[in-house]
Amino acid sequence: MLNGKTAVITGASRGIGAAIARKLAECGANIAVIYNGNKEKAIAIVAEAETKGVKAMAYQCNVANFEECSAAIKKITEDFGKFEILINNAGINKDMLMLQMKEADFDDVLDINLKGAFNMIKHSYRQFMKQRYGKIVNITSVAGIMGNAGQTNYAASKAGMIGLTKSVAKELAGRNVCCNAIAPGFVETDMTEAFLNRPEITDTIPLKRMGRPEEIASLAAFLADNVSDYITGEVIRIDGGLAM
Repeated sequence: MLNGKTAVITGASRGIGAAIARKLAECGANIAVIYNGNKEKAIAIVAEAETKGVKAMAYQCNVANFEECSAAIKKITEDFGKFEILINNAGINKDMLMLQMKEADFDDVLDINLKGAFNMIKHSYRQFMKQRYGKIVNITSVAGIMGNAGQTNYAASKAGMIGLTKSVAKELAGRNVCCNAIAPGFVETDMTEAFLNRPEITDTIPLKRMGRPEEIASLAAFLADNVSDYITGEVIRIDGGLAM
């Protein structure tokens, strides 16, 4: 599906990002793994991708830092020549009621989740325009659609990603660049470990289970492939029916 293409994936050392890296490598894409803190896991994902016969490299970058994103994109372009796919997956949560939430708790989540996506798109923008092709996939959340008590910072960041996605899609459509968002519900990752298989959570989901990272990765692979060339500006829920 993706033979010869290169994908840049943020937050790719664990969870959904790691699953996306594995899936895109299986589909033939070269992989640029962007991580912030866990070099060991990032190197492991690179090694796993290389077993699929693709080129893979890891890059340390705090996506909230504008200059670090610029340097990372420049180095990736030097190493791979170009890239056609950008997956903005890096994200954190600092959940608590707004009454207890500190300004830094709000800022940190917005800086990583929303400004991080802006930074990566900003520094990839000219390349996508010049090559007149590209696929941008932003990993948002149903929290950005529904809101969620105790997640004002997280929900705001994910709602912002939806607005970012639609605006970028309109700006780049004339250059044959598609920008879409995936909105997962509850997914089995370390971020949701406290909720795993708790009846009070699964009972609210029509399919009665949490999602798997591999399921999100399959949708990301579809949006990264040529088969989705006429889809842009969409927010696709993958939540077991949670937000319908």
